[in-house]
Amino acid sequence: MTPEPPSCLNIANPADLAGGARPWSPGRREEDVDIERAANNPDRPDRLWCMAEVDIFCDLDAAEMDAMARAAPMRTFKRGSLIYTPHQPAETLFILKQGRIRIFRVSADGRALTTAIVEPGTIFGEMIIVGQQMHDNFAEAMEDVVVCVMTKADVQKLLLGDQRIAARISETLGRRLGDLEQRLSDAVFKSVPQRLATTLLTLSEGHATPLGRGQQVKLTHEQLAALAATSRETTTKVLGELADRGLISLGRGRIAVNDRQRLEAICGD
Repeated sequence: MTPEPPSCLNIANPADLAGGARPWSPGRREEDVDIERAANNPDRPDRLWCMAEVDIFCDLDAAEMDAMARAAPMRTFKRGSLIYTPHQPAETLFILKQGRIRIFRVSADGRALTTAIVEPGTIFGEMIIVGQQMHDNFAEAMEDVVVCVMTKADVQKLLLGDQRIAARISETLGRRLGDLEQRLSDAVFKSVPQRLATTLLTLSEGHATPLGRGQQVKLTHEQLAALAATSRETTTKVLGELADRGLISLGRGRIAVNDRQRLEAICGD
């Protein structure tokens, strides 16, 4: 039986989703729609923005990029919105342009296990289109996000029909499967401090900030708890202990990694 989404998530009635409502329908605001209309105007000189800096499109020429942009209109989602659910397994591929997405599953007893964090420039979605079945997954916006959306027909024509892109998609999926296996293993065999340290190190990579403030991770304690498969209370307790030892600094909605070496030592304890 398909698990129900946790009640804390911003989602319409699952029955409504099952009835065919578009996954971006709930909670849409008029200004978001206006932004999308402007961004998707074919006459905009910067309409290739959604395709720029996406690794799998790195060597496409101008005409190919233009075709991709026309086939992938922009959508916006507010923080906490569900982009897709097991009740709405749309055969759609998303390209994340701005923000972060959490991919997770929900067990029969209501526990959520995060399987991936999607960063800008990455593809995600109903990956059965490209040979990987993922329709037991939820995708949640961790912050306000901008995505570009491709239909199954356009994926098959423009992506899978190009050997360069198809090979990169295959590589991406293989790497994602390896990450999933590691997360599942960590959830079983690692302690909570180890899982939290691993999550902080992973998310802080490439996010160094100036003025000696360490590497910033924009997460609430509740979000971090979900990523590390533990409770918010336990997360707050462990983070406090790490802060007392000087390994991290805590701020409102932010965590700064001050000592990667000592956090790495915790991961390997």
